[in-house]
Amino acid sequence: MERLICLIIGYVFGLIQTGYLYGKSQNVDIRKHGSGNAGTTNALRTMGWKAGIITFLGDSFKCIIAILLVHLIFGDAHQDILPVLSMYTGMGAVLGHNYPFYMNFKGGKGIAVTAGLIASTTNLWVVIICIAVFGGIVAGTRYVSVGSLTVVIVYFISVVVLGQMGIYGVEGIHLYEIYVIGFLLVLSAFYKHKANIRRLKEGTENKLSVGGR
Repeated sequence: MERLICLIIGYVFGLIQTGYLYGKSQNVDIRKHGSGNAGTTNALRTMGWKAGIITFLGDSFKCIIAILLVHLIFGDAHQDILPVLSMYTGMGAVLGHNYPFYMNFKGGKGIAVTAGLIASTTNLWVVIICIAVFGGIVAGTRYVSVGSLTVVIVYFISVVVLGQMGIYGVEGIHLYEIYVIGFLLVLSAFYKHKANIRRLKEGTENKLSVGGR
């Protein structure tokens, strides 16, 4: 039951579509511009750096806040499985962001939300590595999609490594739950980027550019 509650909490927070809401404040429906995606990259491309930064921070922090809420709710009674509950919450937030019911289930791709999950469930070194990997790949290739997909793989690897090191403080089935959720997040990211992957193969993927708004 606790896991289902955490999924629901995450999903509800994930429904806060920062890019869409910011666009509306600027009289822009982000779904009708660029890729039609409600995430950070499309906000950056269609409305500029300010919109991109606000969207990224908003989408990241909605995951962080959801996890903090779960810690407040279950911290005393379920301290032993909080890392597991945090992962369920993060997955719920990604689902809410990617598939918001009030936007016909057309949201973002979940990368900024996953960034919030990374910040909430790993350590500073993993965060630094993920930032360096993403920044280096995007700077070198100008493909945000390649940087995004690489980061989710790095995150999954870090989850397994930290789990094997005992950092999460859980064992057995609980540890494998964390691994499975981490792997599902990788599958989700690749599924949401399937059009990008096809364009990369065809050599037609859009490189990073910034809108003028």
